[in-house]
Amino acid sequence: MKNAEPKAIYLKDYQAPAFEIESTHLNFDLYDDYTLVSSTLKMRRSGVNKHADLFLNGQELELISVSVNGENLSEEHYEQTPESLTVHGANIPDEFTLAIQTKIKPQENTALEGLYKSSGMFCTQCEAEGFRRITYFLDRPDVMSVYEVRITADQKAYPVLLSNGNLIATEILENGRHSTTWQDPHKKPCYLFALVAGDLKHIEDTFTTMSGVDVTLRIFVEPQNIDKCDFAMGALKRSMKWDEEVYGREYDLNIFNIVAVDAFNMGAMENKSLNIFNSSCVLANPKTATDSTFQRIEAIVAHEYFHNWSGNRVTCRDWFQLSLKEGFTVFRDSEFSADVGSRTVKRIEDVSLLRTAQFAEDAGPMSHPILPASFIEISNFYTLTIYEKGAEVVRMIHNILGAQDFRKGSDLYFERHDGQAVTTEHFVKAMEDASGKDLNQFRNWYHQAGTPELWVSDDFDSSTNTYSLTIKQTCRDTPETQEKKPYHIPFSLGLLDDSGNDYALTCDDAEFNAQTNVINVTQPEQTFTFSNISSKPVPSLLRGFSAPVKLHFDYSVEQLQFLMAHDSDGFNRWDAGQTLATKIILNLSQDVLAGRDLVLDEGLFDVFKSLLSNLNDDLAMQAQMLSLPSLAYLIEQQDQAQVHALYTARSFVKQTLADRLHADFNQVYQKCVDACEYEPSPQAIAKRTLKNLCLQFMTQTHQYDYSVTAQQQFEQANNMTDQFAALGALVNSHHQDMAQTALQQFYQQWQHDVLVVNMWLSLQASSDHAQGVASVNELLSHEAFDIKNPNKVRSVVGVFAAQNLRHFHGDDGAGYNWLADRIIELDALNPQIASRLLGPLTKWKRIGQPNGTQMKQALEKIAQRSNLSKDVYEVVTKTLVS
Repeated sequence: MKNAEPKAIYLKDYQAPAFEIESTHLNFDLYDDYTLVSSTLKMRRSGVNKHADLFLNGQELELISVSVNGENLSEEHYEQTPESLTVHGANIPDEFTLAIQTKIKPQENTALEGLYKSSGMFCTQCEAEGFRRITYFLDRPDVMSVYEVRITADQKAYPVLLSNGNLIATEILENGRHSTTWQDPHKKPCYLFALVAGDLKHIEDTFTTMSGVDVTLRIFVEPQNIDKCDFAMGALKRSMKWDEEVYGREYDLNIFNIVAVDAFNMGAMENKSLNIFNSSCVLANPKTATDSTFQRIEAIVAHEYFHNWSGNRVTCRDWFQLSLKEGFTVFRDSEFSADVGSRTVKRIEDVSLLRTAQFAEDAGPMSHPILPASFIEISNFYTLTIYEKGAEVVRMIHNILGAQDFRKGSDLYFERHDGQAVTTEHFVKAMEDASGKDLNQFRNWYHQAGTPELWVSDDFDSSTNTYSLTIKQTCRDTPETQEKKPYHIPFSLGLLDDSGNDYALTCDDAEFNAQTNVINVTQPEQTFTFSNISSKPVPSLLRGFSAPVKLHFDYSVEQLQFLMAHDSDGFNRWDAGQTLATKIILNLSQDVLAGRDLVLDEGLFDVFKSLLSNLNDDLAMQAQMLSLPSLAYLIEQQDQAQVHALYTARSFVKQTLADRLHADFNQVYQKCVDACEYEPSPQAIAKRTLKNLCLQFMTQTHQYDYSVTAQQQFEQANNMTDQFAALGALVNSHHQDMAQTALQQFYQQWQHDVLVVNMWLSLQASSDHAQGVASVNELLSHEAFDIKNPNKVRSVVGVFAAQNLRHFHGDDGAGYNWLADRIIELDALNPQIASRLLGPLTKWKRIGQPNGTQMKQALEKIAQRSNLSKDVYEVVTKTLVS
């Protein structure tokens, strides 16, 4: 490899900062071709090292001047490198004022970190280490300061000038310029700093907190998007109310601003009082956004708002503690979404993501604990492990403690550490102290990578009316350790009698909680015996997915069908269906490889027939039950996945169900047709979801031509959900002439709406009926594509590699080489995005031959490039040497 190897950073080497910043004054002079940044910092030595040099982070900065207590320093008093400025300790008293002026060029900043321009607008992204691209600073989360910020710019070009906190001054200046001054009274690390300057419009509302304070709420967007803000504003108000009612957390300033930005590396950013959002995560109206977009917006708005306490008021000591804020806040936003929608469906969605993507991450070369021990580039650790598994770990604490004690623990955590930068240990300790429960063994979840596996067997003794479950826990080797300590796993369960009713459970084991029916699995192997069981029950295991583990139990087809029909736990009813369908498809894939004829299992047919014949009130759940396991999930069930065999088997099952049940699907479809005005309520979303799922199956059949039904829905829909679903049904059907016509019509209709066009690009990039690399190359050359825009890249490159698995895993390896070329191209523009696109290639050891070797060769092609970014270098290196 031609690169000079970047050095790893280790948690064990953490040292407290030698300097503190009491106050930060920033002055920005914005011009189209450059920006002058003047910082004035009131600083003092922390007492850690009285003679330490002052080391400041900085990247791509032109230093103009630096002074201490008003005296300019000459070059012999400091040392400058491409990534730092070090002021020699002999020039630094115990307390001092440091003034630095730098020049930067935001218009050339394609990495979209620090201060950059998006569609003519200045904006920032400072998490994790973007502030060092703005000015020399102690760019680390445990250095917290109060900020005052003055922004000066051309008034006509940039009439709106925003930063964190409260607006304390505005001024009209000479030469058509103006300024605003903002003051944030709350101490924060620099990663929470934000600035926006542009020609923006806004909507405004108010929220009255539980203590009677009126808060002004504003959402700023480009003028053409002003009609797409109302839903996000409602979501913000619902979030504020929920956080008061559930966590007792009240907003702490008089203003809260959100800004939508087109070019953004992330979904959104929780900067104190000035949240900056990727436009795809905040803009929506019924004509241009689907139901899933509305739901996503509500969750993300909630997530960023909830960070005001779990992340801002109490923040991370260092970036190894990232899950302290992200895992806790994902848990909070998940609970919020469950409360405003269907709790069972939300749990299904969360677990589906976990099992398909996070479990794969746990099994891959980038596997790491939620408290990692080291990293080369922190941007690579904004992972599903940190976020989703981190949330599951918080959920397990909630399951172990119960809702009441968990609330006591969170109250204690916020009370103890308000205004501090802390660690995951502080969070766990607060939960222990508030509840009196020992979480010592539970801490293994923070320090061990990998997905635990539970191997469960049972035994029924009719002579004593006892039923026993024996549970063994294991965890595969991962890079950080091969010797895994036993986890503390909360295991929720029920036992169903012959009529499908739950037994009242009694068990003498101290690890069983009779109030919640939760077993605390703490040993490598344990047996739990339940009394007063009159006949052998059907066990309902891991209800609600009470722990992020892989469960192994040898269910029969009859038992799975029984659970689907009778289990009182909605999640496990769905899971039984997924387990049944997965077993059938995996078996069929072996028939594909052996060249045998494919025959659909009648048990699965009977399940689908029954579901379609007996609609209940929960249509959202009905839609989930009728959904087949995704190809991505099926791939994760095999150590050497044969992608094409799995694809063929799954397609056969879907095609056969469509052919045999098309009339049943059509009957349900017709029942769900609704001409009412669109509303994003849970009930209306459920009806549309089930209707459009039926349409997918209907357009797969060769027994009857339902293309006219899809075309009519496409042309007559009064909302984007139905129009786009109909378009998707055509694109993924055998009616390709009609699909191409509809695609052209759709683009002509929506070509001026960026977010809708991104959906249009994604649909084609993911299509099974496309021509693989040839088709996706056409999208890259389309007028709507821009390699410098992360949303465009994700819509085409990311979707093709992660979702179009049939063509990405083509026999000739062309998909792998194509992705490698895109990553090399992007690494020079935006290393964060390039690194995140590597995910599909990191799975090369788990994909069957010859594809696995072809994937490795694509990685080696990337590795041979000189001057790789730290982001890409770290992922490629770990993947190839694992």
